[in-house]
Amino acid sequence: MTNVTLSNHILLTKAKEKAAFRYFIPSSFLNKFDFQISTRSSSPIKSQIEHSTTFRYKEVEIDNRSYKFMMQLTDMLKDGAKHFSGRDEAILRNIEAAKQLAEITRTSMGPNGMNKMIINHLEKLFVTNDAATIIKQLDVVHPAAKMLVLAAQMQEQEMGDGTNLVVTLAGEFLQKAAALLEMGLHSSEIIFGYDRAGEKVQSIIESLIVHTLTDVRNIDEVKKGLKSALASKQYGYETFLSDIIAKACIQVLPKKPSNFNVDNVRVTKIPGGGVTDTSVFKGLVVAGDAEGAIKRVEKGKIAVFASGIDIGKTETTGKVLITNDTELLNFSKGEEDSIRETIQGIADAGVKIIVSGSSVSEIALHYIERYGMMLVKLPSKFQLRRLCKTVGSTPLVKLGAPIPEELGYCDEVYVEEIGSTKCVIFRQTREDSEISSIVVRGSTNNILDDIERAIDDGVNVFKGMCKDGRFLAGAGAFELEVSRQLQQFADATPGLAQYAIRAYAEAFEIIPRTLAETSGHDATKIISNIYAAHTKGNTDFGLDIETGNAKSAKEMEIFDLFIGKQYAIKLATNTATTVLRVDQIIMSKPAGGPKAPKQNSGDGDPDF
Repeated sequence: MTNVTLSNHILLTKAKEKAAFRYFIPSSFLNKFDFQISTRSSSPIKSQIEHSTTFRYKEVEIDNRSYKFMMQLTDMLKDGAKHFSGRDEAILRNIEAAKQLAEITRTSMGPNGMNKMIINHLEKLFVTNDAATIIKQLDVVHPAAKMLVLAAQMQEQEMGDGTNLVVTLAGEFLQKAAALLEMGLHSSEIIFGYDRAGEKVQSIIESLIVHTLTDVRNIDEVKKGLKSALASKQYGYETFLSDIIAKACIQVLPKKPSNFNVDNVRVTKIPGGGVTDTSVFKGLVVAGDAEGAIKRVEKGKIAVFASGIDIGKTETTGKVLITNDTELLNFSKGEEDSIRETIQGIADAGVKIIVSGSSVSEIALHYIERYGMMLVKLPSKFQLRRLCKTVGSTPLVKLGAPIPEELGYCDEVYVEEIGSTKCVIFRQTREDSEISSIVVRGSTNNILDDIERAIDDGVNVFKGMCKDGRFLAGAGAFELEVSRQLQQFADATPGLAQYAIRAYAEAFEIIPRTLAETSGHDATKIISNIYAAHTKGNTDFGLDIETGNAKSAKEMEIFDLFIGKQYAIKLATNTATTVLRVDQIIMSKPAGGPKAPKQNSGDGDPDF
């Protein structure tokens, strides 16, 4: 081996291969056209570079002899591009990023999960233990960690709950895989083992069902299924909130339960009072006051006008010449007569409540009061749409007398002061009401937001019950039983795949371990006690967070929804194997200038 020195004092190595000499140097030090090379025995020589056909070397001629210099991948890309490859640079780097994200959300798991204080780019403060909110506000940019974020978002869209389970399990799968990579296993062997273990879990999970919901219209049965999901968000209020959510969901449950729509349960947040002051209404609750003096109407027809109630404006402008006071009076009287005839036509149609989506002129309000009708203004087009769904009316664009098919009906419309906030309540007493409203009370906005998230999770769990009423044992019992059976499966599996299956099985221990740690108990002791109970045949034994002992989840009535757990394990496994399949990271230089705005897939209202 011979050392050669470049003019900028970079050392390179000359290797002898079949009587040919090759210099291997970083291509970033090579000029694409001319450069100076000097050895310790000769003076600088002018050389010309030619690219080889493989694009892996640059050929240089020195003293009439041709030498090849190794090219890097970044030489083919624009300046500023980054390239990482191999186990240490790509795979382990991705695993570390995913592990860091999972560690953030892991400690928020369970009834005693810790809150995270997040201040987003708009300087809005979030204090919550809801994993979906935490991940959404973190604005993760690392590509591997972004995969975990996308998996959590998919779980949120499909099930509405279990996002923390997806991120925590995927992070633990990858951490166990990192240990196997350090032992010398190839990533493809780990992926094969994980895929086999994932298939085995899907067959194990069917045998671990401990409870089945038979009637989704039975409030007591529904409450039993909701308590576990709510306890992880609002520990101490789970019994009260499960009763509220069960009533609200059953009120709007269609004849075919699988068609239940989560958007039919609305939440209205009103500061003041305590959480136990939260109530449920059959109908729609809108914060605000009614216009005019009439504040209550019973059993009335409703006309909804998307446009304002005012004198129509012409498309063209014109001038009116008024020469005396009589002409001025007649001109004003003509406008008044026009609006009066319109309001009279609406009243003759039997309308008792008018809802406007825009401004209402004073003269229109005067005639509405005169004909004994109630007026409510709803500036939000989304609230207007929800109201139409509640009362069964059609929003009208043109001001005029509606036909009977366009009118809605409400049993009771009245203004009520809740706390210090006036609200208009559209209450329905008939059985087939399509909208149910939960009025949430709380002392601070953070509490109101957290209760709203808990209600959202509860309503989504109810939706899952309508699709599949099977439940698994909670409190970490299901995870440890899966881990125990998978370890037995690993012992019976030949080849290197058994190491990956055993690591996959041990990853499930992170759930009961986290529940124990956040509750202040000895995690190792608790896991061994639960394993001992499961070995004796008590497969529904989990952690009692109050005493720290192993106890039956059926007795504690802690159940996890089967369909949500099944989907979460599939997502976590697929995400982990996807990250392990990456062996190179190629990053282009970010484009300059302002970033393109994010595309909103909805209709502009994230809550609708």
